[in-house]
Amino acid sequence: MGSHTPSKLPAIDFTKPELKPGTDQWDSVKVQVQQALQEFGCFQALFDKIPLEIRETIFSASEELFDLPLEIKSQNVSKTPYHGYIGQHPKIPLFESINFDDAHVLENVEAQTRTFWPQGNIIFSEIIQSYAKGIIELDQMIKRMILEIFQVEKYMDEHMKSSEYLLKLIRYEGPRTSEAQVGLGAHTDLDLVTILYQNEVNGLGVQSSSTGEWIDCIPSKDSFIVIIGESLHAWLNGRLKATYHRVMLSGDKPRYSVGLFTVPKAGYMIKAPEELVDEAHPMLYKPFDYTELYSMRFHASNEGRYTESGLKGYCV
Repeated sequence: MGSHTPSKLPAIDFTKPELKPGTDQWDSVKVQVQQALQEFGCFQALFDKIPLEIRETIFSASEELFDLPLEIKSQNVSKTPYHGYIGQHPKIPLFESINFDDAHVLENVEAQTRTFWPQGNIIFSEIIQSYAKGIIELDQMIKRMILEIFQVEKYMDEHMKSSEYLLKLIRYEGPRTSEAQVGLGAHTDLDLVTILYQNEVNGLGVQSSSTGEWIDCIPSKDSFIVIIGESLHAWLNGRLKATYHRVMLSGDKPRYSVGLFTVPKAGYMIKAPEELVDEAHPMLYKPFDYTELYSMRFHASNEGRYTESGLKGYCV
């Protein structure tokens, strides 16, 4: 799947106070987003709406959570595949994650937090909620720009109403080797858009959608990695590629990251709008329910049939 390269992802500045739809600043950033997604399939977003204190404490909060005994973490279960606690999996032994649904709503976070701390942990809950609320603002800006790029911005309200958010706290155990070990193999996400934030431990790599080369995403406290998922790739009828990414680890320090995943709600059918389907761009995928596909991918992975792309063989 290509070779490693020391290239850097483009860094796009979303911090300007005048960055509003319809302004020259907005249009300038939108052009940068388009260029980055066409060449790389992802980019770094500079964004300061999340206070520095929250960005710094989100990792200490994650450490506090993952340091809990396994029997406590394992009590966090969910009927939805890949939600709840995930860890101790023989295929990804260095990986653990805990997920929070609609974490921008404090009551949701507090309710789930009592799974870990029956008496509650308001400081932890407020850190999670504050982070989620800020990063959702960035997500919505980026999605609006993408829809404008392809002149289908009239569907923005539909996207907002049909989407929900999953905040995932992730921990990778340091492999204690100098040779890189697989933390998470190369894959694409099934969602619409993923926004990742990482601590100072290297490991995340993304594959350029134009060259196939692998690019290291060097951690920065001021930037977030924006990744296109398969559901948006399908909805745009292939206009953007879903981003292949992986985590390769060495050394003994644990790696923490926080991911915001924008996912279609259950029952919503992903189907390319008619404006993006013509003779030059025939329909690539039959309409599908994200939740059904997500469940199928989960069961396939548990049966040893995990594929790099969840859409292949299902929606074609």
